[in-house]
Amino acid sequence: MNQYTAVVKQDGDYWIGWIEEIPGVNCQERSRNDLLETLRVTLEEAIAMNRQDAIAAASGGYERAIVNL
Repeated sequence: MNQYTAVVKQDGDYWIGWIEEIPGVNCQERSRNDLLETLRVTLEEAIAMNRQDAIAAASGGYERAIVNL
């Protein structure tokens, strides 16, 4: 299971948040719990789109390799 860091804050009647590690993954909701769930779903979608884009850019003849930090 991968872990990511959400930066969240309340702004008036809304909660807003970002995923530190993935640019462009940000959301707003009326509750903190809803925000965290929306961030999770949005993060899953962003990762899936990034995978598709990477495979399309490689356009065949590629291999997958695991990179650990």
